[in-house]
Amino acid sequence: MSIPERIETARLSLERFHLQDAEEIFYTYASKPEATKFMAWPTHCSILDTRMFLNYTSLGWKRGTDFSFAIRLKNSHRLIGSCGLVNEAGKVQFGYVLGPLHWHQGYATEATRAMLAQLKNQPDIFRVGTFVDKENLASLNVLKKCGLVEEATLEKWFRFPNQNYQPKDCILFRLSF
Repeated sequence: MSIPERIETARLSLERFHLQDAEEIFYTYASKPEATKFMAWPTHCSILDTRMFLNYTSLGWKRGTDFSFAIRLKNSHRLIGSCGLVNEAGKVQFGYVLGPLHWHQGYATEATRAMLAQLKNQPDIFRVGTFVDKENLASLNVLKKCGLVEEATLEKWFRFPNQNYQPKDCILFRLSF
């Protein structure tokens, strides 16, 4: 899979993560329970957690399995969140997270559309999708706005670490090519 290290939109710059992004990531969203409630990873308790994440993403990028990006405002270069693609031999899953100060401004939709546009002409991709907690109404709206198709409701599908690992109903979405 060939993904650029920088993707630009009208208001955003999606940039490959670097180790020096750790503090911004930690304080913008990774340590915020309200931002990480619906994430598949635990809220970061220290900068060390964030550095471990960045080491993982660096290795994933080299292997072609994880393409994680900082979401930055173009006009100020301020980090507001992150998004990424995980490639499992042509089956791609994606996700995003924004710091609470940047919710409800269309940034998640803009970043998601930009990421998905990178996948349209990738010859080895046969499936693009994601799943979301049925209670995460904001993300459900973003995915629909980005043209994803609701494929199934999966009862007790995933145990989110920031929701006490209780099995949650999720909705599976896919991108139609």
